[in-house]
Amino acid sequence: MITPANSIAALLTLIPLLAAAFFQERLVAWVEKLPVWSRLVSPAVLSVPYVLVNCAADDFHWGWFALYALLPVGIAGLLWQAGTKDTEQHGNWRDFLILAVLGLAVDLRWFEGGWPAHLAIFSKMLLLDAGIYGFLLIRRLDGTGFDLRLRWRDATIGFRELAWYTPIALVLGLSLGFLHVHGVWPGPAPIVEAWLFTFLFIAVPEELFFRGWLQNLLERRMGRIPALALTAILFGISHSNKRTAFFNWRYVLLATVAGFFYGRAWRQDRRVGASAITHASVDAIWSIWLR
Repeated sequence: MITPANSIAALLTLIPLLAAAFFQERLVAWVEKLPVWSRLVSPAVLSVPYVLVNCAADDFHWGWFALYALLPVGIAGLLWQAGTKDTEQHGNWRDFLILAVLGLAVDLRWFEGGWPAHLAIFSKMLLLDAGIYGFLLIRRLDGTGFDLRLRWRDATIGFRELAWYTPIALVLGLSLGFLHVHGVWPGPAPIVEAWLFTFLFIAVPEELFFRGWLQNLLERRMGRIPALALTAILFGISHSNKRTAFFNWRYVLLATVAGFFYGRAWRQDRRVGASAITHASVDAIWSIWLR
């Protein structure tokens, strides 16, 4: 439902994502001027969208408010500690603990019960904002490649990996009965809309998490190829509960293979934009012609 409160909340939710994607260096410089205590408590402001949406829906609960106010503060605190303990950024147990909590919370929908029906996407986006603040502004994790000032080379790499993945996905998906061809042409506008929505709300968040943070950190621990393989497997497993009440092994298999090519796109120049282009294109093609 589109209401003034929901619209303002959506804008406030998108501002941290877009600001970090386009003005990350300025944000880092601004945050560094703050006292340490202020840096660590500032992300509590991410709870404001919860207040707006749920007060307007007459569904405000102090427990959920405390979660959305304190969890970002806890993430910032742990990542500040990780930065002091692991100055060379080899990956600290705190990094992986936070990634596990964020990933499971989104995948298992732990916190979606705090939102009105059909507005649970706020939970995913607020958790992403908390991760952005912690990893990029407090931890200052390098090599994430979270820069959405897209370049022609991003598109070249992104569509190259799409071209490699597409025939594999078609053979696997059709032979397993997971993909079903639909020959309907919806027109350019729906295609562009589907691609842009997928890029911003699905591909960018997932690529930042799995490639910019997880694969990035794993590479420092285990090398490029093992990190690429493990991240792809974890990405595939994260799709096990999609479109089914049971373990959807077909989806896991296709998503794992897709994750391999998304990871290749990211690590070419370490750019989330490149892998997000591959990801958004795969999802858009699937949702329009192959679902």
